[in-house]
Amino acid sequence: MSLPIAVGVDGSGDSMAAVDWAADEAALRGTSLRLVYASRWEEHRLQGVRPTREAQAEEDRSLLTAAEQRARTRSPGVGTSPEETEDAPARLLVDVGSDSELLVLGSSALGSASGFIVGSVGQEVVADAKRPVVLVRPGYGEGGRPEGGEVVVGLDTGHGDGGGELLEFAFDFAAKHDVPLHILHTWHAPAFHHREAEVRGEREAELAAAVRPYRDKFPGVEVTEDATPGRPADRLVEAAAGASLVVVGRRAARGSHIGSVAHAVLHHAACPVAVVPHV
Repeated sequence: MSLPIAVGVDGSGDSMAAVDWAADEAALRGTSLRLVYASRWEEHRLQGVRPTREAQAEEDRSLLTAAEQRARTRSPGVGTSPEETEDAPARLLVDVGSDSELLVLGSSALGSASGFIVGSVGQEVVADAKRPVVLVRPGYGEGGRPEGGEVVVGLDTGHGDGGGELLEFAFDFAAKHDVPLHILHTWHAPAFHHREAEVRGEREAELAAAVRPYRDKFPGVEVTEDATPGRPADRLVEAAAGASLVVVGRRAARGSHIGSVAHAVLHHAACPVAVVPHV
């Protein structure tokens, strides 16, 4: 049986967009949905303005109930599990994500509607998550389930495994959604222009070799391989226009570090972004 999809809930419109995306994905995958809320009791608040524990608990239950009703309305066949814990949000979300197929967050969890990587909670979760995290912009699916555009994945072929975790995730997602896959590999143009054609040929061969096993494993996925010089973040953001999902990697060996390319894509891409930890 597949693992559930988890979504962080905080009552904002942004987190409700994440609930919508997560409910759609759970329905497509035939799995359940965990709606997670962390309510750390703020003992430092002034007694005169601090709600009682009972009032706070009631507010938390109402918040989760609203999110659960929204998910059930959007995807009636999906089983839901509301979970409220008095804990630090980042720690709770990382723990929950480790036991879930995906962890889904709205931009409010990250501090700003204009850019994902701003708030400390989002940075901690994305940097420390052991499994993929999907970040959803506000406004997702307001007119119903959107028609899927292509999946875009940025691939660095310089690592020994050729980005296996990223390709596995991207191919699997594209296959499940029956959408094309655009694999983008970029590099800084050589200083000597007479080597440009030679370098491009080498990079195209490296990309083809890295992708070939996944073409064989997912023969139904329509794939475009795109090897071109340029700044990786800029090219990924450009390719994200009209995409249903952009997939970027985070090297787990670097510890709690997101990486400049992932950081830029999270900040500027308009579509949902999946951050996949890899070796």
